[in-house]
Amino acid sequence: MSTKNPGKWRKVYRINLTDDEEHKILRTFKTNMLWSVIVLITAVVIILVCAYLIIAHTPIRTTIPGYPDAYSRQAALTNALKIDSLENMMMRWELYAGNLSKVLSGEQAVSLDSLVGGSGSRLISGKSADELRSRDSLLRETVREEEQFKLSEAERTVPIEGKLFFTPVKGVVSKGFEIVLHPGVDVMAPENSVVCAALDGSIISAMWTDVDGYSILVQHQGDMVTLYKHCQKLLHKVGDKVSAGTPIALSGGTAAVGADNHLHFEIWYRGESVDPAKYISF
Repeated sequence: MSTKNPGKWRKVYRINLTDDEEHKILRTFKTNMLWSVIVLITAVVIILVCAYLIIAHTPIRTTIPGYPDAYSRQAALTNALKIDSLENMMMRWELYAGNLSKVLSGEQAVSLDSLVGGSGSRLISGKSADELRSRDSLLRETVREEEQFKLSEAERTVPIEGKLFFTPVKGVVSKGFEIVLHPGVDVMAPENSVVCAALDGSIISAMWTDVDGYSILVQHQGDMVTLYKHCQKLLHKVGDKVSAGTPIALSGGTAAVGADNHLHFEIWYRGESVDPAKYISF
């Protein structure tokens, strides 16, 4: 009975491929509903898997609305690094301002070593802690006596970390610092942008060359010099005293440099070039 009356899913069907002109049967296929459904589901699964692999592992995925391309991901990574750098810089300045306020009010400043090393920090010196504290007390007493009788210098030399630089020109840093090949930064700015002195000082050089255009060199206290290159006009001459934020030149590309308008800015501290981006936010 079951052989003569098969179930609906197992009922055999015949599919013939026939030549329309000669009415000749070319090929015959036998199947049933169960196998047809299995083949159809398998084909759909294979098509979906192939489509996923193509979209997930080829550049076609960038055509999906809302999917970030390579440039967007690179920009997001760059912004994340800049935000992290700015947070670190803000933390350093907040710590510096807090210590400065404590020193001015006569309180004990926070030790940087205690913040970095934590409770597990150890003395690098082989001397005992009591001896180091005794020497520190003697040094403080000596400095106090020198200040009382004015034996120290009239003007204290502030280290570069404690100086507040004025931004020479607002713009985008197009080329960073390289101590050997490029001892400064290039700041892209519109033509005729006002270039200002980074610190108080005196102009010791103002000249023009085919390579750098107009350049101006400013001497500051504490064995520090700042250099401003690729200017198209100078506003001061050698010997002039300038204050931080005083306009000293106008920026602009020279014929020898090219069409891009940028200011090349350098800081030299105690005979060595330093990265201006560590101390100035352009």
